[in-house]
Amino acid sequence: MADRQEQAEYVRIAAELRARIDAGDYPPGAQLPTLPELSATYGVSQTTVRQSLGILRGEGLIETRARAGTRVRPRPPVHRMPADRYRAAPGAKSTPYTRDQGIGWSEYRLDKRFERVQADTELAALFECEPGEELLARHFVFYDNDQPTQMSTSYVRWSDVAGTPVADPINEPWPGGTRAQLGSLGIHVTQITESFTAAMPTELEAATLRIGAGVPVLRYTRRHIADTGRVVEVAHPIVRRGDTTVVDFRIDLDD
Repeated sequence: MADRQEQAEYVRIAAELRARIDAGDYPPGAQLPTLPELSATYGVSQTTVRQSLGILRGEGLIETRARAGTRVRPRPPVHRMPADRYRAAPGAKSTPYTRDQGIGWSEYRLDKRFERVQADTELAALFECEPGEELLARHFVFYDNDQPTQMSTSYVRWSDVAGTPVADPINEPWPGGTRAQLGSLGIHVTQITESFTAAMPTELEAATLRIGAGVPVLRYTRRHIADTGRVVEVAHPIVRRGDTTVVDFRIDLDD
C-alpha cells in the first residue's frame, strides 16, 4: 500500500507542477524550488520529488544543469506548415523548410550525410519499383539558427542523380529545395503526396531534436511524382516535434 501511495504522490506532484508551469507561475527560464524545498512543501521524500521532476523532464518541460538547478525550458512557438509550402520559384534562396520556419537563407543550417543504399521492401513499395534498386539516401538535420527542428532521410533514384551535382552533398542546401533539384535534371514534378503519423520519439529522434522522451513527434512520408507518373523522390520519414506543429490543408471544392 505504501508503494502505491508513494507512486500516486509523485504523479500528483508532477501534475501540480505541470499546472503551475502551464499557468505561468513558473515561466520559461524560471528556476524551480530546490529538492529540499519541494520535499518540505509537499511533505514527501526527495526521492519522490526526483521522480516527479523526472516525469516533467521526460515531457521536455524542465531541464536540470549542474550548478544551475532545475529550470523551466523555453517553449518553442506553435509552428504552422502551410499547404502551399512547395510552391517555390526555382532557384529562389529558399526551400519549403525555410518558408515553413519563416527564416532567411542566412539563418538556415543543414547537417547532411549521403550514402548509396538498395531499396528494401518498404522503400520499393513507396517508389513503386523493384526491391534492390539503387538509391541515394540523404540524411538531413535542419536548423533554425542553432535550434534543430526537423530531421529526415530523403531518397532519390541513383540512376537519376549519379554523376550530377544533386549527388554531391557540397551543394546542399539547394535553393528551391528538392523540386528545383529534380528540375535541374529535367525531371518535372507535378504532384507531391504526404502521409502523417504521430508517435513517441526514438532515442535518436529525442537527442537530435533536443526534446524530452515524453514529447511526441510527427512523422510523415513525402513523395515527389514526375509528370510521367514516376515516383522520383521519397522522404521517409520526416520528423518534427508534434506538440508544436500544426499542418494546414486547403481543400478546394467545386460548387
